[in-house]
Amino acid sequence: MSDRYAVVGNPVAHSRSPSIHAQFAQQTGQDLVYERLFAPLDGFVDTVERFRAAGGRGLNVTVPFKLEAFAWSTRRTARALAAGAVNTLSFRDDGVHGDNTDGAGLVRDLEGRLGFVLAGARVLMLGAGGAARGVLAPLLGAGVERLVIANRTVSRALELAALARDARASGCGFDAVRVDGAPFDLVLNATSAGLDDAAPQVERLVYDGVRLAYDMLYGARPTAFMREAAAGGCAAVSDGLGMLVEQAAESFFVWRGIRPQTGPVHSRLREELGAQA
Repeated sequence: MSDRYAVVGNPVAHSRSPSIHAQFAQQTGQDLVYERLFAPLDGFVDTVERFRAAGGRGLNVTVPFKLEAFAWSTRRTARALAAGAVNTLSFRDDGVHGDNTDGAGLVRDLEGRLGFVLAGARVLMLGAGGAARGVLAPLLGAGVERLVIANRTVSRALELAALARDARASGCGFDAVRVDGAPFDLVLNATSAGLDDAAPQVERLVYDGVRLAYDMLYGARPTAFMREAAAGGCAAVSDGLGMLVEQAAESFFVWRGIRPQTGPVHSRLREELGAQA
């Protein structure tokens, strides 16, 4: 009988994770099935426990359950502890292991596929929710020079900056983002504004001279954030499809101990998205 895995979220019907993991399994000769698992907003734990009791081996966790998954885990990796959020659950004999592969996925996509050097970079991250939490420590670990976290609710940006316990990280509101001297090298959109085809409400001049604007969301067409950044003078833009594939590969490695090739999977998904445009 094939090992069972799934992605759990609300909503979850749009998730491409089943296709990604099916390609990983075929590529590596692993016998597994990967499904979508819808959980009511007040029923995350019940849904996950039923899946586990039915023989499930692990889950990817998407919005809005990453903080709840962290609280429910009985064992947490250093990456999960640093993020305060979990996107990968493994059901083992000694308990429920919680991990966070988002940051590893982002760093690999930026430095590997896009060739962007994070060491010494000045970074602006828009948003302070679960997506931002997952990438905070990996960005600092990659050697960025400065990391400004901006959020509509200022207190959440300050809270996330304090969580980093690193002098390079600071927080502010969208309306307080300032370009002092040299522009930011990288602007990351970790907000969910793109789900409504909107861009974070920062001044367009913030993007002037930026080397790369990266949206953690992805789609068949450039996101509103990507369009706004390009109009503001950013040299290059990218969506988060590569991050999606890379974090999935990291989860696959956590579960199966094998690291799949991500290039062919990314190319195929990009072709599929292009056909929908």
